[in-house]
Amino acid sequence: MATEVRVPTLGESVTEATVATWFKKPGDAVKVDEMLCELETDKVTVEVPSPVAGAMGEIIAADGTTVEKDGLLCMVEEGASGTASAPAASAAAAGAAAPAPREEAAAAGTAPSDGASRRDVEDAPSAKKAMAEAGLSRDQVQGSGRDGRIMKEDVAKASSGGGAAVPQSQREERVKMTRLRQTIARRLKEAQDTAAMLTTFNEVDMTAVMELRNEYKELFQKKHGVKLGFMSFFVKACTHALNEIPEVNAEIDGTDVVYKNYCNIGVAVGTPNGLVVPVLRDAQDMSFSGIEKTISEMGLKARDGKLTIAEMQGGTFTISNGGVYGSLMSTPILNPPQSGILGMHAIQKRAMVIGDKIEIRPMMYLALSYDHRVVDGAGAVTFLVRVKEALEDPRRLLMDL
Repeated sequence: MATEVRVPTLGESVTEATVATWFKKPGDAVKVDEMLCELETDKVTVEVPSPVAGAMGEIIAADGTTVEKDGLLCMVEEGASGTASAPAASAAAAGAAAPAPREEAAAAGTAPSDGASRRDVEDAPSAKKAMAEAGLSRDQVQGSGRDGRIMKEDVAKASSGGGAAVPQSQREERVKMTRLRQTIARRLKEAQDTAAMLTTFNEVDMTAVMELRNEYKELFQKKHGVKLGFMSFFVKACTHALNEIPEVNAEIDGTDVVYKNYCNIGVAVGTPNGLVVPVLRDAQDMSFSGIEKTISEMGLKARDGKLTIAEMQGGTFTISNGGVYGSLMSTPILNPPQSGILGMHAIQKRAMVIGDKIEIRPMMYLALSYDHRVVDGAGAVTFLVRVKEALEDPRRLLMDL
């Protein structure tokens, strides 16, 4: 009996997905709950398990197909034992029966004239090394030695453009954008087209935070089971600043400004598939350990593609840490419909004037991009100063100053 496998529930407001990868082909044996394929939505990937045990039947939606919610993906023959598919078996049989090109040529009394004959010719060792260093394949180099043997000078000639021309198709690769990358591109462009976006900068002396972290990191990890990072300090500093400058935590809805009396902080996380922003809900009420645990859990889920749509919705403010990639300064783009995003950057030791002395201090540039339609320049600067003050004297966080 054939069982239909359909697109599962994708999440709130998500109506379609793209078939990313099939793990099974027709005729393969499948077990109950064994993964058949993977679907890609705007933000997350969804694995589709087999509802029954049997053999893989017809695949209705091939790789790259856009499917709608509850759409038909494939058929599974319940109870059938999996075997190699007929087309594959026949192709294998045909391949075994067909004589090799060199055998055909030998039977005809002639030698093959294409690149197949060159595979039996041993190229010069120096040429092999040169091809590896130049990133060239044998097909891209015209051999001048006996029987087409490739010499070192042939590789040099091909590398300089004097050899066989490399087809343009081999020098480029065209890959369809993933749904996640398409969504990122669309939303970033919308932010630029819609918001009156400006960026203001400041710098923060990280000495106090680093000293406090070094003093308590072992005790913190022993008690809470998670490392004490810098992000929890920045999240707490931002929630305090958002409380004082509420317009940075607001958003425009038509002709209204909606002020949020809570802080849902989005923390941008880079993944192999692109940037995602899981949200720390009610961060103003979270402890340092709660923030670190949630960030750790969200980061793992993001890297595994397990974040749900709900976990990435509802943010009121975003923090992006380009410093982990070595960025010294940047202008982060707003995450609509939010009105503010804080950019963290690399910590760099610099000579600073402290009192009347020059001292070496670990400094970080901070950048706040904001929507000037909601946030005035004075409010943006004040927000960034409050974040700076809280980080340079973390005791202010404990005293709500």
